Amino acid sequence: MAQSTDTEIAPSAPAENQAARETPSANSHRYSRRTAFLRGPHARLYIAGMIFVLLLAGFFLWRYFASYESTDDAEVDGHLMPLSARISGYVQKVNVDDNQYVKAGTVLIEIDPRDYQTALDQARANLANSQATADAQNLNVPITSVSTTNQVSSSESDVRSAEAGIEVAQHQFDAATAQLAQAEANNTRAQADIIRYKMLVDQQEVSQQTYDQALATAKDSAAAVNAARDSAAAQKQQVSQAQDKLISAQAALRTSQTGPRQLAATRARALSAAADAQQKQAALEQAELNLQYTQIIAPVDGVVSKSVEVGMNVQPGQQLLTIVPLADVWVTADFKETQLKHMRPGQPAEIHVDTSGRTYKGHVDSIAGSSGARLSLLPPENATGNYVKVVQRIPVKIVLDPGEDTDLSLRLGMSVEPKVFVNN
Repeated sequence: MAQSTDTEIAPSAPAENQAARETPSANSHRYSRRTAFLRGPHARLYIAGMIFVLLLAGFFLWRYFASYESTDDAEVDGHLMPLSARISGYVQKVNVDDNQYVKAGTVLIEIDPRDYQTALDQARANLANSQATADAQNLNVPITSVSTTNQVSSSESDVRSAEAGIEVAQHQFDAATAQLAQAEANNTRAQADIIRYKMLVDQQEVSQQTYDQALATAKDSAAAVNAARDSAAAQKQQVSQAQDKLISAQAALRTSQTGPRQLAATRARALSAAADAQQKQAALEQAELNLQYTQIIAPVDGVVSKSVEVGMNVQPGQQLLTIVPLADVWVTADFKETQLKHMRPGQPAEIHVDTSGRTYKGHVDSIAGSSGARLSLLPPENATGNYVKVVQRIPVKIVLDPGEDTDLSLRLGMSVEPKVFVNN
């Protein structure tokens, strides 16, 4: 067995040696063929083509990556509309739940309106009373105007009449005085005639009848004097009365001349009544507003987050809920300042949302006027201490194109990765 084994194995040894002797020759042949190919003209063209393709691909890759700026420091942003109570009162109804989508005009919260309805009724009654007073005062203005005008005219006429009466009475008094003087003169002559006729009668130079006639004439003259004196006194009294009438007419004229001031006072009272009516009108409008404020209404469409419950007593200014209008959202991307060299408003953008994996189209709306660090609560003070240069980030507002978020799936605070195509 050992011998047959040796016999079987022995022929294989020369084959292995043959293969070993042939391997270097085959390798040399293949190497010579490769070397010949590389040294041939087609090889150089092939290599040049490959290099050109690689350069061209690298150029387009460079152009693509240089055509946009992206960042992962971005989030969905939007408005937060806090709704607060404008009046105080008892919350009797809450019509929404947390995270409920509501339409604009929906009544969200109802405050007990009974107190404000009572105040409204009282304001209406006060306004009606004030308007009635104002109307009455307005009617007094033309009446006072006509009355004062007539009083002035009448008083002026009375003064003129009194002055004329004084003049007439004075003339009559003068006439009565003249008649008294004449009567006294006649009486003096008649009395002197009696004395003379008495002496003549005693001497029987004239008849007794003549003396009696002289005596009667003297008596008549004396009576005429008394009558003239009484008439003069009466006329003097008439003059005094006429003077008194003049004084009274002048006083009435002075009183009537205050008519413009009385009219001004009446107009002032009318204006005051009108102003009071306007004040009551304003109070009525305020009461109507307060009654409307008992219903808190959604100003926009959005998702509600509430912090109010039935039974609460709320105060003016107390925040009750917040509405997030999902139809008006945008992206706030904090780009490095080195990325803003070619970025401009209006450039197109793509926004990749981490939550859904969707990509939305939009465009750059605006670039903030300050870095985020400068707008922080404690901005850096580079002028103090040791200065270390740090690349700042500038907020960029990116808005979605119309029709991109029709299902309102974006939520405030979602992480996104925007790409802005700067087209440099």
